[in-house]
Amino acid sequence: MGAMRPTVLLFDIDGTLVTTGGAGRRSMEAAFEKLHGRRDACDSFPMSGMTDRAIVRKAMHIIGVEDSAAAIDAVIDAYVAHLAEEVHKVDDQRYLVFPGMREAVKEARSRSGFAVGLGTGNVREGARVKLERVSIYDQFDFGGFGCDNEDRTELIRCGAKAGAAKLGVPVEECRVVVIGDTPKDVHAAQGVGAECIGVGTGTFSVQALLDAGATVAFPDFSHPQALEILLGGR
Repeated sequence: MGAMRPTVLLFDIDGTLVTTGGAGRRSMEAAFEKLHGRRDACDSFPMSGMTDRAIVRKAMHIIGVEDSAAAIDAVIDAYVAHLAEEVHKVDDQRYLVFPGMREAVKEARSRSGFAVGLGTGNVREGARVKLERVSIYDQFDFGGFGCDNEDRTELIRCGAKAGAAKLGVPVEECRVVVIGDTPKDVHAAQGVGAECIGVGTGTFSVQALLDAGATVAFPDFSHPQALEILLGGR
């Protein structure tokens, strides 16, 4: 058997690593209420798997306001400010890391040839706020974020390149694995030629993720095969 390829792992946040007890949605609602007087701007569509900037842009279209880069930035800034307060209002029983995730991240970080990062639609500062609440943000050395690109496939590409750079090899020589809970995660992985490990901890079932094209999917990362496959097993 040949040597293991250098491996870049990109973990999604919401519904994959953690549940925030709705803190993200409430913070987005508060941002729109503050700037545009419309707390209901995001009510008519599901936010799962969308990047922060894409959420803001879609909501702006719905309520009929300008979606310039500066206008989107203003909402994002207000959102992050609210999020920094909102995450601390959620009790520990509703704001938590999903089963098996801390262990998987820790084990992957202990292995040579692995770069462990984030692949998330959250802007970088939002990611920090959400993951520091459960003391896991410092486990990720890099990432592809919603502020890198509004398109999820492209932000995953950014994360893959950042991980390869940490490993000191071209991204084309890497095994890239996206870990996510939505078909959008699956499609983004496919868009860059990566594997995708789906987890049914968000709003989509294991079967829905497999139907979308996930390489493999588990109810959560406490499944006995999940860590083995993450680390390159079959």
